[in-house]
Amino acid sequence: MSQQLSGPPPLSPPENAAARTWIEKFTSKCIPRDEVEVTFARSSGPGGQHVNKVNTKASVRCSIDRAWLPEWAKEHLMRSPAYVASSRSLLITSTQHRSQAQNVEDCFIKLHNIIHTASLAAVPTPPDAARLARKAAYEHTSKARNRIAKMHRSAVKAGRRER
Repeated sequence: MSQQLSGPPPLSPPENAAARTWIEKFTSKCIPRDEVEVTFARSSGPGGQHVNKVNTKASVRCSIDRAWLPEWAKEHLMRSPAYVASSRSLLITSTQHRSQAQNVEDCFIKLHNIIHTASLAAVPTPPDAARLARKAAYEHTSKARNRIAKMHRSAVKAGRRER
């Protein structure tokens, strides 16, 4: 019999509020360059002599054991395609641009988005009033539809008994 491992326990309301505050602050901040390891290599693909001479491919490696990364987001970060288990880090590369600086900026944007998405996924979002009202309306119409179908079916069966 196989047992499934459960995830971490859900965040308590104060932890949830603190997590939301951290996410809001992180959204507007940039990741400092000294918090990650940036390396460069030659890009692959067409480009003639230029591609063989310059190191435009940028790679950014960020350890998930860093103190500034929240504990509650680390499990989601470990499920990211950018996660490298052997070094417990996120590895992001970019070869989109011909410029090294643009590729580094692209890597930082990707890293920021991965961390932001993982953080949001770890924090449950309470349903808003509009969503709750929509759900209640769907349930009401579904119950009404079932009631009408039952009455119709009952009438068909009652018609059979009268014969």
